[in-house]
Amino acid sequence: MAVEVNLDALLVKEWENKTLTEILDAPVAALAGVSDGDADLLKQAFNIKTVGDLGRNKYFRAAALLSQLREAGAK
Repeated sequence: MAVEVNLDALLVKEWENKTLTEILDAPVAALAGVSDGDADLLKQAFNIKTVGDLGRNKYFRAAALLSQLREAGAK
């Protein structure tokens, strides 16, 4: 099943028309609002180099899950 999603609001202009694979392999600074300095700090702290690394990071995934549970009404 083909799925189309507009990710432009999540990405800096340079990465807006890239494939999902290219975006996941892109530097973290390809995400809108993440500076090169932020990306460097993520690399130093968690060895996160790409958007995919960030998405797969166990700490960020745990924090996102906990936030979603809270939004769903869990206490």
